[in-house]
Amino acid sequence: MSTIKSREFGKTKDGQTVTAFDLSNNNGMSVTILDFGATVQSIYVRDKNGVLTDVVLGYDDIASYEIGTCYYGAVVGRHANRIGGARFVLNNKEYTLTKSQGEENHLHGIFIKKMFEAHIKGDALKLTYLSPDMEEGFPGNLSVEVEYSLSEDNALTISYTATTDAPTPVNLTNHSYFNLNGQDGSTVFDHKVTLNSSSFTEYDESFAQTGRIIPVDNSPLDFRTEHSIGERFYDDYYQFRLCTGYDHNMIIDDKDGRLKLIGTVKNDKNGLCLKAYTTEPSFQFYSANYIHFDAAANGKNGIKYPKNGGLCFEAQHYPDSLNHNNFPSVILNPGETYKQKTVYIISV
Repeated sequence: MSTIKSREFGKTKDGQTVTAFDLSNNNGMSVTILDFGATVQSIYVRDKNGVLTDVVLGYDDIASYEIGTCYYGAVVGRHANRIGGARFVLNNKEYTLTKSQGEENHLHGIFIKKMFEAHIKGDALKLTYLSPDMEEGFPGNLSVEVEYSLSEDNALTISYTATTDAPTPVNLTNHSYFNLNGQDGSTVFDHKVTLNSSSFTEYDESFAQTGRIIPVDNSPLDFRTEHSIGERFYDDYYQFRLCTGYDHNMIIDDKDGRLKLIGTVKNDKNGLCLKAYTTEPSFQFYSANYIHFDAAANGKNGIKYPKNGGLCFEAQHYPDSLNHNNFPSVILNPGETYKQKTVYIISV
């Protein structure tokens, strides 16, 4: 059974105390969660040589989390990923959202900068946040609960629930960036990846969705067999030219709501392996193409993380589903409960 201890992590610029919760098991794995953004701040595991390695990107101080622009480890919401034109129509009413990707789209939302209320419940950490009606333009008061738990087999489970008092979009995820090399300032080009995905949703030039679902066949997005991240990274592929690398919503081949495999990441140098699972229909596969533009100067240990210094599996519904009727709905109605579960297992 894992244990949870709490400690002060720092204070925000407006004087709020941020608490770090350290979850640990008997295998030497530990995970630190902040109540600021319900953020995964660190994940320490032992590699094949017994070396304790922190495999997620982040910061050592709360000031950096406040100004940072990369969403390291945070819970993202109300709506993960992009909403084209920062607008949508629901029940014949148009809603205009905060534009958080230049002057074009709504991206990810404001939860990453919010304080969550935390409670330790046995071996689980529960964090809650009430998103008020019309926050960032979304209708309804949305009550969100995120639960983190760590098992003895090195499984970090993230369980989400949400309820609303008015119809509203909900699409939550966690934005952890993994680098199995640890905090050494390396890229993830050497990471070997397999994905349970045969298709993806297509971008247009504004990073909004076209509504088209594209097979991965004969493209560098085909990871149904193992490839390293760097192997085809500079291929001349039209979706790469838009995104400068991997930054795509990959559709999981299993279509039901059970917990299913997203994919596997392996690091031959230290023997670490990451397996990710989710109940969601898709995930954003992102190779950290823009983290070198982060507004916070440095990551942990003073390291300036390089472009492509991390890898994300952001379990989610399809981006911009609100504007494409052929995508699965993200609308939550009063009386319903949004539920999502994602599991990351890291082992040798």
